[in-house]
Amino acid sequence: MMQPSGTLNVSEIPVSIYIHVPWCVKKCPYCDFNSHAVAGGIPESQYVDTLIQDFDQDLPYFQQRPIQSIFIGGGTPSLFSAESYQRLLSHIASKVTFSNSFEVTMEVNPGTLEYRDMAAYREVGINRISVGVQSFGQDQLQSLGRIHTASEAEVAIGRIYDAGFDSFNIDLMFGLPAQRLGDALADLNRALRLKPCHISWYELTIEKNTEFYNRPPVLPHEDEVFEIWQAGQRLLQQNGFEQYEVSAYAKSGYASKHNINYWLFGDYVGIGAGAHGKISRREGAILRTKKTRLPRDYMKAVPMAAHASSELIPSRNLTIEFMMNALRLVHGFDIHQFVQRTGLSYEHIEPVIEKAINRGWLKQETSQIACTPSGYSLLNEVLALF
Repeated sequence: MMQPSGTLNVSEIPVSIYIHVPWCVKKCPYCDFNSHAVAGGIPESQYVDTLIQDFDQDLPYFQQRPIQSIFIGGGTPSLFSAESYQRLLSHIASKVTFSNSFEVTMEVNPGTLEYRDMAAYREVGINRISVGVQSFGQDQLQSLGRIHTASEAEVAIGRIYDAGFDSFNIDLMFGLPAQRLGDALADLNRALRLKPCHISWYELTIEKNTEFYNRPPVLPHEDEVFEIWQAGQRLLQQNGFEQYEVSAYAKSGYASKHNINYWLFGDYVGIGAGAHGKISRREGAILRTKKTRLPRDYMKAVPMAAHASSELIPSRNLTIEFMMNALRLVHGFDIHQFVQRTGLSYEHIEPVIEKAINRGWLKQETSQIACTPSGYSLLNEVLALF
């Protein structure tokens, strides 16, 4: 069995913060995230108070380390005002330092921006926006339970531009009910005309604990989905977008810093109802945390009892956990990153790496290891080697 080296130099491991806002206007039938449709008013001020307490409680885990990024996800974070984020982000800034290329991303839903001042969000420190469009086809939007129209999505993106954001992402899905190749490419072309610097383009999957799982829609055949994926990749590449992760495409310099930290097995602190975290400990242990899930219970639990669960990752699981993330990246990982972020010796996995290279699934250039195109298309088989 592979054993950790005994200690982790956690000061070298990047750390991010994830903030979860659990409310949305309407629960989408495909969504398995911890999100709850608004019933009456949102206790916004009380929730921010709780987030601050939650953050302070986790602060000893990472206080001496600069923060690389903050991601505000949900739910629908744009239901909260800029004033609330000003209070929260100002508190965080008073307790920690930030890296030079610090990134703060907020997810927004086009159906919630009508009365929001986007410039105010930028002024409080949010410098990247991720817009959950999912599709520009009205039939697809209806089947997905989205609360916005295609034209409302375009108006929302225009307001983001006007507010001065030069970094924003458009979320799109493919393989949707009744979707054909032309529909999917029309979505991408419409998104490209809006000139985002990043597009997250991912296949709809049916997850447990969703309405779609209980009442599955009719989806395109897997051959059609593969054809869509191939054609979409070509279109994105032709328009200057580089694929750097399974579902992520970016213009040069605009890859998501926060998500890259996840995929390279960096640390992240999760605050908010149901938020997950991963924290490396100096003694060589890696701790996963999960906060109390239901918003009302979470606001009662903090402080002191915010962790609904926490567990140490056994050393035997560290390699597969690292690889499940890092090999999603087109450019893979550096050997030093594996050793640094798991505490494991590279010699323990070297025979497996060589086997995968011999099969044509992995490639190595100096200390960088990544999937070949064939390995990338057979990622589950590659991971099974570990």
